[in-house]
Amino acid sequence: MTNFEENKKKADAYLARFRIDGVLNHIAGEAVPALDGATFETISPVDLQPLAPVAHGKAADIDRAAKAASKAFPAWAAMPGDARKALLHKIADAIVARAEEIAFIECMDTGQSLKFMAKAALRGAENFRFFADRAPEARDGKSIRIPGQVNVTTRNPIGPVGVITPWNTPFMLSTWKIAPALAAGCTIVHKPAEFSPLTARLLVEIAESAGLPKGVWNLVNGLGEDAGKALTEHPLIKAIGFVGESRTGSMIMKQGADTLKRVHFELGGKNPVIVFADADLERAADAAVFMIYSLNGERCTSSSRLLVEDSIYGKFTEMVAERAKRIKVGHPLDPQTVVGPLIHPVHERKVLEYVEIGKAEGATVAAGGYKVDGPGGGCYVAPTLFTSADNGMRIAQEEIFGPVLTAIPFKDEADALKIANDVQYGLTGYLWTSDVTRAFRLTDQLEAGMIWVNSENVRHLPTPFGGVKNSGIGRDGGDWSFDFYMETKNIAFATTAHTIQKLGG
Repeated sequence: MTNFEENKKKADAYLARFRIDGVLNHIAGEAVPALDGATFETISPVDLQPLAPVAHGKAADIDRAAKAASKAFPAWAAMPGDARKALLHKIADAIVARAEEIAFIECMDTGQSLKFMAKAALRGAENFRFFADRAPEARDGKSIRIPGQVNVTTRNPIGPVGVITPWNTPFMLSTWKIAPALAAGCTIVHKPAEFSPLTARLLVEIAESAGLPKGVWNLVNGLGEDAGKALTEHPLIKAIGFVGESRTGSMIMKQGADTLKRVHFELGGKNPVIVFADADLERAADAAVFMIYSLNGERCTSSSRLLVEDSIYGKFTEMVAERAKRIKVGHPLDPQTVVGPLIHPVHERKVLEYVEIGKAEGATVAAGGYKVDGPGGGCYVAPTLFTSADNGMRIAQEEIFGPVLTAIPFKDEADALKIANDVQYGLTGYLWTSDVTRAFRLTDQLEAGMIWVNSENVRHLPTPFGGVKNSGIGRDGGDWSFDFYMETKNIAFATTAHTIQKLGG
């Protein structure tokens, strides 16, 4: 039996429980169906067959979960930071213990290849450990002195929070949002994406098996228009952390306005990778290919626009095209697969429509550009490269969120900068050059929340993560996460008997 066959057999065994029991909500420590008994079906993008029935939560279920989170909040917020640290490390240990199960289920639920999902659980555990270690100091502030007064700041958890996560890498992104909230002392109502709900159920189960008190972490499955809307409008929920489309972020902000909710948005991107002629072209090509075709191109930080200095445009795009053509498209559980099926037929249709749009706009298909007849007959699309493109095309302006790269030539630094900034998004940018002064000049003017120079996206957890323009509001990572999940309080102490104005005396 090959590794591929063994993997499929194991995945079937891990999925059996969901096929039998379905994917339930989790409220106040109990696995429960939706109050009205409604369900919806989640399918595998591999073969479009049902994976499990999923509890279809609505406003009543969100209300129940929000009340459970509110009830659990005082005790959880009062727990000493050292105790929360120990508990979050136990959760990380429990995640690692079930790493294979998480990876295989994630592959079948999302279509992401095992090549990348094999590390999903380990990255999730790392997120918990990182914020666990910061839990004891989460409330620490500053001492600010002036003559006659000492100011002391402190931070307190904001209260129950809503977390809404996307479908592309749901396990890792759930831990990225939930771990700092728990470390800060907040309680949670989590609504995962309806396209990939399975590992969210595993995650809350793992957390409570590690000792997390009941009600601290609640899970409600549902659609954005019912469960999502109810969560963003609920008066007991003090903040919403959301990862997803920019349009949805705008709706969430409107829905939360009446209750003055704090929001943190990590939204879409149309991120440029800018390659100058003096760059290490082999490394730059490898990085550009990795950042658009890994994770099926379904990532907010993908380098979906390739900006190349015109003197090397033909040579460099040919290097990228040759790499793209060699990428293996296949079953996500095949260890050799790089690009698996896209998440859902609805999304596959969107990506293929953009391929046709690019052709109609006059761009040249240098690689891919078609649906692949992959194993199981699911949502397979070939890694695609468009050349002879300009930044006015829709394929250069709009987020496709798939394995589609648009290559655009530029003349000089000013032209590169103009093209790079000429989109509504500003999440990341990637710059390849051997000129360090150029790197300083361009990174200072690029409109992006994060920029990597001579590198693909290599994350360092203490650094801030987030975008500008339509790519988001706020920052995750390090202390920036605590700024969102906590309120800062200032206490001023008089140290001298200063003069107080007398009124009416």
